Amino acid sequence: MNKATLMREEILSIPDVTTRFLDSSRATLAAAGAKLREKNPPFLASIARGSSDHVTAFLKYSSELTAGIPVASLGPSVASIYGITLKLGSAATLSISQSGKSPDIVSMTKAARESGALTIAITNVINSDLANASDLPIDILAGPERSVAATKSFVSSAVAGLALIGHWTNDQKLLAAIDDLPSAMAKAVMCDWSPFAAALENENSLFILGRGPSLAISNEIALKFKETSGVHAESYSAAEVMHGPKAIVGEGFPVLVLAARDAAEASLVDAADRLADQGAAVFLTSNKPSKATALPFVATSHPLTDPLALLVSFYAFVEGFARSRGFNPDEPPHLRKVTETI
Repeated sequence: MNKATLMREEILSIPDVTTRFLDSSRATLAAAGAKLREKNPPFLASIARGSSDHVTAFLKYSSELTAGIPVASLGPSVASIYGITLKLGSAATLSISQSGKSPDIVSMTKAARESGALTIAITNVINSDLANASDLPIDILAGPERSVAATKSFVSSAVAGLALIGHWTNDQKLLAAIDDLPSAMAKAVMCDWSPFAAALENENSLFILGRGPSLAISNEIALKFKETSGVHAESYSAAEVMHGPKAIVGEGFPVLVLAARDAAEASLVDAADRLADQGAAVFLTSNKPSKATALPFVATSHPLTDPLALLVSFYAFVEGFARSRGFNPDEPPHLRKVTETI
């Protein structure tokens, strides 16, 4: 297929979508941040599935690294199937769903609200069941996403959650870096990762590695390989892969290592070089490897915004990679845009 895909159009729109959200939502985010300070929760609880759950994993690290507040992931089926109301009265919850329609996410959010939690929802449909079930709904303003594989909605949800944390903590450095993200993303979409595609030419399996916030993005990248390209990708912490998983890494086994400009970069470089020593074809978003192959990246002005720029570079890569393998990334087999789980 030679014509531009919807996925490609949506990836290219990410800088503008991010700008629109930030310009339109400052008052909403500031008010939500103030409510979080007033609640002063000892912990946050996240409610999400699929790509949205990868967003909450990214926000877990973001909260813990900035606010010092731990985040626990709740199993939506606890409320929707098992009928249990958790004791969340002192907590705040963060529910994320693009459609806002999934019954299990809505059920858990309602149960959390009934238990006394401050409930925050991030969604692309502000009049959805999820938004109506929440104390503080945040509209990501991404517009309709027609490609099945989520891209702009993922980034918008992550930006919304990160900006919420910035307003909650009054972290002006983080908020300034978020404001700078659209220009960084416009550069990131142009990064050329074609050498990585060459390493995948005859492969159907690979590892994606990260640590901290980049591990959450690694989870999303592994999912996107499966969804768009028919490739089996597994996401691991660069620390965990050095235990059992590295046993299957042989000559030419492809590995993508996501390094941000943060405290984990040195350990990721070390892991990349050790796997390259083992014969793997290792590609790393850092200029510090000695044996792995460096991939181009866009450095942002904050360690927590770096992984989002890396993700945009990957999205641009995987859309073309899927087409090169004969797949239509807009219509992955056996998938549809909205999945409503109970």
